[in-house]
Amino acid sequence: MTVEVTSKNPVVRAVVSGSAPPQARMAAARGLLPLAQEELLELLVALRGDEDEGVASAAEETLSAQEPSALSDAASAADTPPPVLAYLAARADLGRAAQEAVALNASTPDEAIVGLARATVEGAVLEVISINQQRLIRAPQIIDAVLSNPARTPDSERRVRETRREFFEKERGARQVAEEMRARGMDAAAEFFEESESVGEGGGLSLEDAWLIAQHIEVSDEDIDDSWLPSEWLEELIEETFEQREALATRLVAEATADASAPERVALIRRIMLMKVKDRMKLGMKGDREARSILIRDSNRIVAQAVINNPRITDQEVEAIAAMRTVSDEVLRIIGMNRAWARQYPIIHNLARNPRTPLPTAMTILLRLQTKDLKNLSQNRNVPEAIRRQAMRLSSARTQ
Repeated sequence: MTVEVTSKNPVVRAVVSGSAPPQARMAAARGLLPLAQEELLELLVALRGDEDEGVASAAEETLSAQEPSALSDAASAADTPPPVLAYLAARADLGRAAQEAVALNASTPDEAIVGLARATVEGAVLEVISINQQRLIRAPQIIDAVLSNPARTPDSERRVRETRREFFEKERGARQVAEEMRARGMDAAAEFFEESESVGEGGGLSLEDAWLIAQHIEVSDEDIDDSWLPSEWLEELIEETFEQREALATRLVAEATADASAPERVALIRRIMLMKVKDRMKLGMKGDREARSILIRDSNRIVAQAVINNPRITDQEVEAIAAMRTVSDEVLRIIGMNRAWARQYPIIHNLARNPRTPLPTAMTILLRLQTKDLKNLSQNRNVPEAIRRQAMRLSSARTQ
């Protein structure tokens, strides 16, 4: 018999290895050797598989006669060997408290927890098992075992189903979509959905939605630069609830409907806005012109700034964004600071006339406006008073 034991006791190791005399092995199986309780349990569990049927039967009988308190102590001890914990997990007559201790013990083998989850009649034990999400992810067979047990409670069923949905079903769905996209030559879309948090049940997007959005992804990972995103801004990517995303989608759909947008665009708006915020940010950097025109209106300023940092964005798009009164003022500030865009007169002209442009940015731009535009701006009641006064001063100075 070649069974590994953790005990350093030479007597235990000799009995388990088979080098001890037959009489000593039988005495050990009957519990007659002077051993500590933890050593005795490890030895007896090992002897249950002995080639000598008499020794194996005696070890089984001795184990059955152990005091429940001793078994309970072993179930909760951090140094109890895994084979002993596996044996305890399989004991049908083990009390609820001991079963819970086995389920909570980090040394219990995953396979033993699968058996326990399948066989226990205690709903409380299944709840303890379902709480350990790390173990469920490592051994998804436990999820199947809990769901197959008629003793499961509503809470234990809910937890294991949530874990399955979050870490297996959603991941599998996104992976399948990505593989199919890559097979069709849609590499940029495949990269996007391989790490997507939004595809699958609970994520906001169905697989059909993913295919619709995939048509609007044109920038690959190697072409984007996210160095503009400071780490201290990551707190703005805290996950929104589905209800918050739905409210945002409803608002933008209402704006699109007012502009007599096509039904296809309305459908695209809704699907994009139901994505989680991290995915919307990535789409802002990787999406095509239509996706950018939707996401620039996102109420999350990080998503809107991702659009500005999309490598495919054009001067014409920036010119239109500079005139928007619903865009983030931070986006307008970034446009004003960009040297290439600041050389485009239509862009800075729109920034100067936009009441949402930050005051310092607008003041700097005034110096570059033509006199006739300064005069018009000085009479524009939509811009702040400070801008109108400064435009009047500059216009008067140039006229004189």
